[in-house]
Amino acid sequence: MTAALLVGVGIGLVLTPDGRNWLQHPTLLFGSTASASAGPEPVSAAVQPVANASTGPAITPLKVRMASGKLRVGVFGDSMGDGLWAGLYRDLNGTPGVTVTKFSEVSTGLSRYDYVDIQAKTERQIAETPVDAAIILFGTNDAQGISMDGQIHAFGSEGWKAAYGKRVDDLVNLLRSRDIAVYWVGLPKMKRESFDAKMTLINKVVEAHMKALNVPYISTVALTSDDTGDYDAYLTAHDSGRRQLMRANDGIHMSMAGYLRISEPVVERLRADAGLASPQATAPAQVSAGGAGA
Repeated sequence: MTAALLVGVGIGLVLTPDGRNWLQHPTLLFGSTASASAGPEPVSAAVQPVANASTGPAITPLKVRMASGKLRVGVFGDSMGDGLWAGLYRDLNGTPGVTVTKFSEVSTGLSRYDYVDIQAKTERQIAETPVDAAIILFGTNDAQGISMDGQIHAFGSEGWKAAYGKRVDDLVNLLRSRDIAVYWVGLPKMKRESFDAKMTLINKVVEAHMKALNVPYISTVALTSDDTGDYDAYLTAHDSGRRQLMRANDGIHMSMAGYLRISEPVVERLRADAGLASPQATAPAQVSAGGAGA
């Protein structure tokens, strides 16, 4: 499964315009190129409360969806979302009626809509491939300035938080306007302290907006930290009780075991909301990579 996933990602990079662009400028994956142009403004950890946010329309419960015999799950995000999709597939494999579709794409995010407009892209994707539940994981490319209404907001500024929060709200509202249940997965602990501080800021902004929108926010920081709350590439596996490599060499992405680790609480929440029992290995989940084109 892991080998097949890596081959698929490699083919996608070669065959798609965005993939070829990333191969020419790989630093975009970590947001470092654009972050350097965002200005020297220091990162503030403070997050302004979200005011007057609507809780949105009523969404058809997943139990009702599952009662009809199917539950269509879509995974949206960046390269981290790709890994989460692989973990969700592995965890949901064997659940009758469940489909798992990959909408995530490397080098994308909510900061640079001049590169890929996630709002417009998501609208196209769900029109072509309808889903019942959207799992979202963005952020590793977003520590850079946002241009909105003719103004560039430096990362970490109050203007940036407001602009980023609006894009988060717009994406959630788009999905929920199509009767899609939304679950937002937080970014994991990062190795480099400066980068971890940036991802922590993004997590705080997103979590505040999810609370205001009454959308489940699934934190992964504790899952990807050691007993003291620090970064450790090796963590104790839940099944074996032994230390296992959970992170990639870059200190950002996960190993396959790591992606399975952060997918666990997502699957638990989906199963609870859909009224699903423990997995039974009777039939594989259907997997597709719909909407991959930008």
